[in-house]
Amino acid sequence: MVAFGKKLKDRQIEEWKGYYINYKLMKKKVKQYARQIESGGLERRYVLKDFSRMLDNQIEKIVLFLLEQQGLLASRLDALGKQQDALQEEPNFARISDLREAYRDVGRDLLKLLFFVEVNAIGLRKILKKFDKRFGYRFTDYYVKTRANHPYSQLQQVFKHVGLGAVVGAISRNLAELQDRQGSYLSIYDQPALPLQDPVIDTIRAAVDRLSYSTNFLTFLGQHALIMQEELPMPTEESVDDQRYHFMSLLLNLANTFLYMVNTYIIVPTADDYSMSLGAAATVCGIVIGAMAVAQIFSSVYFSAWSNRSYFRPLIFSSIVLFVGNVMYAMAYDFNSIAVLLIGRVFCGLGSARAVNRRYISDCVPLKIRMQASAGFVSASALGMACGPALAGLLQVKFKIYWLTINQNTSPGWIMAFAWLVYLIWLWISFREPAHPTEETHAPESTTDAANNDVLEKGITQPLLISSEAHREDEEDDAECDGSEETSEESRAPVNSIGAAYRLLTPSVKVQLLIYFMLKYAMEILLSESSVVTTYYFNWSTGKVAIFLACLGLTVLPVNVIVGSYISNMFEDRQILLASEIVVCLGILMSFHVVIPYSVPQYVISGLIMFVSAEVLEGVNLSLLSRVMSSRLSRGTFNGGLLSTEAGTIARVIADATITLGGYLGQHNLLNVTLLPSLVICVTSIVATCFTYNSLY
Repeated sequence: MVAFGKKLKDRQIEEWKGYYINYKLMKKKVKQYARQIESGGLERRYVLKDFSRMLDNQIEKIVLFLLEQQGLLASRLDALGKQQDALQEEPNFARISDLREAYRDVGRDLLKLLFFVEVNAIGLRKILKKFDKRFGYRFTDYYVKTRANHPYSQLQQVFKHVGLGAVVGAISRNLAELQDRQGSYLSIYDQPALPLQDPVIDTIRAAVDRLSYSTNFLTFLGQHALIMQEELPMPTEESVDDQRYHFMSLLLNLANTFLYMVNTYIIVPTADDYSMSLGAAATVCGIVIGAMAVAQIFSSVYFSAWSNRSYFRPLIFSSIVLFVGNVMYAMAYDFNSIAVLLIGRVFCGLGSARAVNRRYISDCVPLKIRMQASAGFVSASALGMACGPALAGLLQVKFKIYWLTINQNTSPGWIMAFAWLVYLIWLWISFREPAHPTEETHAPESTTDAANNDVLEKGITQPLLISSEAHREDEEDDAECDGSEETSEESRAPVNSIGAAYRLLTPSVKVQLLIYFMLKYAMEILLSESSVVTTYYFNWSTGKVAIFLACLGLTVLPVNVIVGSYISNMFEDRQILLASEIVVCLGILMSFHVVIPYSVPQYVISGLIMFVSAEVLEGVNLSLLSRVMSSRLSRGTFNGGLLSTEAGTIARVIADATITLGGYLGQHNLLNVTLLPSLVICVTSIVATCFTYNSLY
């Protein structure tokens, strides 16, 4: 593998090489400290003091150079401003065009400076992590807290890019004024909702956004979708994305996501009644609900592979299979066949195109709006989850059309069959198949400027501190001692099997997949057995069950707003992760029926605590997962989204099977029997989380 120190050297801008963090020197110093401590020649306190001083000097060197470059950019902007004032008196279209290009040149130099900040921040993060790992000391927490919060903090200049925003604003404002405003006297400050449309400004905004460390609601939702991004996109990626992007096609993918989630949950309130009407036990509802998840385990793989070649054909196939599956589900009542019912649900699972939906957003949506599209994916899923049970509660009807029975059990199938038929027609008319990229060989750039621009374009697409590249480079540094090497093409190639994907998972990623398995298992137990449990203990009607499930589903987006906008800015993700796991565990414990009579408040409150904390846990967990998963899992059939989907789907299958098996012990034991595995898995995940993060931090 290629060591980070070599990569850092290769990606440096030539004329600024003396001002980057001296990663190689600091790495040698860490090894020297380790040898001296082992031999008893140094005390830990001296090491901490000396290393802190070295870091302070490195950061000061970076910051002073950064301020110097900001001053040069400010001087150039001031000179251009004077030229612009002169043009106000004597307009000259040729000079205006030259002046706009001069502002763009300043913007391109600003991009180099942003990349300079990013590379140094990644190097700083890596050396801090290497120090912690070598000495088993949480030096990073101490150093960042003491330096970042100091009134004379130089660290803030690196991580918060203080002052660069003013330069961005000056370039944007002056370019906007030089643009043909068609008689308008408004500035960019009067119309903040209408940003300047200029390629250089768009690229700068993207770079600044990726340099921001604080989390907001939009990025939190986008990471919740776990739509992996390739770690080092090619310089032409943005233009390629713009050519492949089609708004209506994106909308159709989001509609597919929404309808599939409605299809999944619309039968939950009535599945037990439907099973009994066909002569089966009420707890067979677990198999009925889970049949869809069983099929989804296999459909996720072939849809992911199919999306390598097409997006339109998989969506057409998905719609047809879902239409057939829902018709079979509805007609099982008149055939009086539990087998037809189960086959119908299997067909619905075989039509799960969520892998295609994720892949379309990852591959065909431009980088600048990909986070919004990812957030739309999560929102569509949450809305579908709430609408499914609510719709079931409204379908309290009973009549016949010829020999077809329409009642509360069959109407969900007929409604969804009609919805998929309408969607199929809309898809056929409106979807535009994007051109799939072909491999081309480009001649290498011959000039130093071209090489620097290439490095710059690659660099600005990477987020600070939390990028998957940083995680992969940690692994490469650890392998450096082995002397192994790998070409960049091989290191970026997608994996071609589940086994190869599994081998790329680090212990922390495996723990996070375990957490995802746990929360999906607990949520599926709560949702799928709700109808049976509430009927047995409280004699609830289908309408009441539907209202309860719909209310749970409606909490998803508000919870994500609170976590993404507030909580994630107040606490570290790993702290939220562990706290959420503990609250899920408490919700499970509160749900047990032990001695006292089981009451509606106990069930509703414990269920709400369990569901809401699981939602918080899912968002934070997938956010962490999207940051640290190997970049090789960002593309190809066996990608990170597929792995997480499979983990969650397998959890749902096992949970639904547990409900059916638990039914053989009697409905009076069903609640406790199904909650016990949830508790065991939850405690296991808490222990694994504590162990993993203690070893890492």
